[in-house]
Amino acid sequence: MPFDPTHEALLDGLQQESFDYFLNEANEANGLVRDRTAPDWPASIAAVGLALTIYPIGVERGMMTREHARRRTLNTLRFFADSRQGRGLKDSGYKGFYYHFLHMETGERAFNSELSSVDTALLMAGMLCAAAWFTQDHAEEAEIRALADMLYRRVDWQWMLDQHSGNPPLLCHGWKPRSGFLPYHWKGYDEALILYILALGSPTFGLQRASYDAWLTGHQWKTVYGIEHLYAGPLFIHQLSHVWIDFRGIQDSFMAGKGIDYFENSRRATYVQQRYAIHNPYGFARYGEFSWGVTASDGPGPVTRTIDGVRRVFYDYIARGVPYGPDDGTLAPWAVVASIPFAPEIVIPTIEAFCKLHLREVNPYGFKASFSATFKNDDDRREVGWVSPYHYGINEGPTVVMIDNHRTDFVWGLMRKCAYVQAGLRKAGFKGGWLDN
Repeated sequence: MPFDPTHEALLDGLQQESFDYFLNEANEANGLVRDRTAPDWPASIAAVGLALTIYPIGVERGMMTREHARRRTLNTLRFFADSRQGRGLKDSGYKGFYYHFLHMETGERAFNSELSSVDTALLMAGMLCAAAWFTQDHAEEAEIRALADMLYRRVDWQWMLDQHSGNPPLLCHGWKPRSGFLPYHWKGYDEALILYILALGSPTFGLQRASYDAWLTGHQWKTVYGIEHLYAGPLFIHQLSHVWIDFRGIQDSFMAGKGIDYFENSRRATYVQQRYAIHNPYGFARYGEFSWGVTASDGPGPVTRTIDGVRRVFYDYIARGVPYGPDDGTLAPWAVVASIPFAPEIVIPTIEAFCKLHLREVNPYGFKASFSATFKNDDDRREVGWVSPYHYGINEGPTVVMIDNHRTDFVWGLMRKCAYVQAGLRKAGFKGGWLDN
């Protein structure tokens, strides 16, 4: 899009507001970042990975000092390096992986959560990004680089294959101390793209190409509203791996066969989201050309209500998707913002439309996580209906990074230099573009 100072000011404001989440919802001493803005809520390791990614952006854009970013990053890496690794119920991790949720103060496992393969990958992506940026000849920056390297090399990706059970060489979703490996494995296009790339690139416990090829066998190529693309219903799947990896011009075997790359695929998926909202097959309120964004998000349920003669089922936090659902009329403005590198020509007008709905008013961290104009209480006079009372780190982080990737390629540029990312991409069979330079 041509330069527009109004758009730049809008993006500046959104980026700063989302960045502030990580300044205020983190434990300065250990670097843990709260999963969501609820009382006594634990940290999410995915949110920590995003925090480590955005601190360099904060420095580059004048939102925090390099000294502050260095201290935050080092405290974070020291915590993960020193935290307990074992099979105990209160340990922070095991085999180099970490539990999805950790107590903000103690760092112990929270919510009976699983040792998460994909969330550990997002954490490691943040660590590697930090190592790629903190390159000054300074003792603490050298320690950041060393700790990030050690922590990444320590992750036993091969163990997470759960090969003793006779499964194909697919990464498991996770593991729990009492029950062992979860019965689910990452197969087909999903947020695990970055997980497989980092697991393939490991020099210590690296996976074989067969694991990536097994993941590819689950891909589904569909035509939706006349748009051919690699299908995934929730919008975040088309974004999350792109937070760190620049997929423009590089192709694996599947994408080479289709003549596009994963970046172009995300652009198409963004347009599918808009066309779904325009068609609005279920007649939800406030769906339209500049009001879309169905993804994993908070919701007004679980509850069933009859609204204007239609029986509606509303969900709480669930991975919503289009066009096949589930969908209950809940939109997530942050997910639109995170698609800005792919289709700014439709994203920016949609952001402007959301701003007119006053979803940023009296909110410290930009847009609230989600809203449903279809779901209204009898005394609710807001035109947007139900609005999530929370902000989430997993939403705020992509907002900050993808605005910057759209403007400057900053994080993409850092990660293109990462030898482990390069190795993982090549091992997965990616070729072309910047990877061949």
